[in-house]
Amino acid sequence: MRLEGKTAVITGAARGIGKEIAIRFAEEGAAVVLVDMQPSEETESQVRALDGPVLSLAVDITDYHAIESMMTRIHEWRGSVDILVNNAGIITREGILDLTKNQWQKIMDVNLNGTFYMCKAILPDMVAQRYGRIVNITSIAGVIGDITASPAYGTSKGAVNTLTRSLARQMAEYGITVNAVAPHAIETDMSAQWSDEKRSSVIESIPLNRMGTARECAHAALFLASDEASFITGETLNLNGGFLMD
Repeated sequence: MRLEGKTAVITGAARGIGKEIAIRFAEEGAAVVLVDMQPSEETESQVRALDGPVLSLAVDITDYHAIESMMTRIHEWRGSVDILVNNAGIITREGILDLTKNQWQKIMDVNLNGTFYMCKAILPDMVAQRYGRIVNITSIAGVIGDITASPAYGTSKGAVNTLTRSLARQMAEYGITVNAVAPHAIETDMSAQWSDEKRSSVIESIPLNRMGTARECAHAALFLASDEASFITGETLNLNGGFLMD
């Protein structure tokens, strides 16, 4: 198994992409820490059914003191962290004329600051053991600009893509890789709320002519977290069915 003996922390793990990443990592032998504002008993049960170690923690990633407490709990439970997946994120749809300062700040606090805080807290473990894998789940909006979301969302995700490259350069000497996955048009609770018209329009714009799945996002995250990707760092992997090719 590709992640046997590794401890992986996944934020936003209660549902959607984060849940699928947690399940996929557990299938590959990882001890999984499920981090979310409101942990899901269902997700924990599904991961536990795979017979791997699992720890579920309620953590506000915008609160660095809460993350420090999280690290204490993880160290007591399992020791150091080998893999971090920064998946937690929020979105808003307002255009620039309607977007409030508070909405802007909330998006930045969760999507950007939360990612930075998690990296800041966990990187000392990785540096000490001279090994680590960080995978940031961003968005196509962070690559090409917002399509239907507010400018705050794409800006936050674009900043995480830049943070990914910066950390990749700084951490390479310690054997730590830092990469990102930028999905588009994924079947989640959010896209389930789309109208039939919007869904058809989105699918028509994708060369593969379908939506992606959370499981496919999990496969991408697993690859980047595994030793199969040990010579890849600082990359943002587009996961969009060909909508964006670069």
